[in-house]
Amino acid sequence: MISREKNRYVQLIESIFFEKFKEGDSEITFSRDEIVQMAEKLKIVLPKNLGDVVYSFRYRTDLPETISEKAKEGYEWMIRSAGRGKYKFVLTKEANFLPNPNIAKIKIPDSTPGIVSRYSFDDEQALLAKIRYNRLIDIFTGVTCYSLQNHLRTTLSEIGQVETDEIYVGIDKQGIHYVFPVQAKGSTDKLGAVQIEQDFSVCSEKYANAIGRPIAAQFMDDETIILFEFVLTDEGVRILTERHYLLVHPDDLSESEVREYRNRVHHKDG
Repeated sequence: MISREKNRYVQLIESIFFEKFKEGDSEITFSRDEIVQMAEKLKIVLPKNLGDVVYSFRYRTDLPETISEKAKEGYEWMIRSAGRGKYKFVLTKEANFLPNPNIAKIKIPDSTPGIVSRYSFDDEQALLAKIRYNRLIDIFTGVTCYSLQNHLRTTLSEIGQVETDEIYVGIDKQGIHYVFPVQAKGSTDKLGAVQIEQDFSVCSEKYANAIGRPIAAQFMDDETIILFEFVLTDEGVRILTERHYLLVHPDDLSESEVREYRNRVHHKDG
């Protein structure tokens, strides 16, 4: 029996999962209506935003350990959209999107306007502002990029409503067009494969003539900005490129460091 000490979201998601789960299952579907029915059964008061129950386990926190234990070795359960008001637990290969602590930091002269820095909070919007003013998407991808829209909400044919923190579009020296959906996270936030999968779907369905390259940005406690680019493989979403950027005052970037960056490119090309 589920402990009453657990919060209401955990009680609901566990009960929905185990009401349907059978050993050997790799996919379990459920609907928003079933969340309401289960809440009534458990005498749980639902939040005003019913979608937050599922949203929290897709984007903010891990699924309960009781559910994770039902995944075979090397796999994990995740929740995906399955259409409007419909969802599914899916068994997928484990994906670890934690920053690599062994990657060298790259110092970038900080171009963030002083007044923006003064009034910025330590959250996703502050991170997106720093990325925008310092053209970090351009630097990271090697493509000339422009912010098209932030907090894009759209509906995909087979998934339902999705949201991306910011959309960049870009063009390279050969005239090829790109679209870069960007997910922004704080240092303790969870970066899940489902978000990146959705961004790939946004690219293919909404920007069919451009090359889709989903990116995630994470703002660490030491103010390092970590950027990931992803690729879809037979095993699911995987990291293609990872870079660590540190915004500094121009005086804090020494001549020796500038020479070091030049030499890295020389050795790489050689």
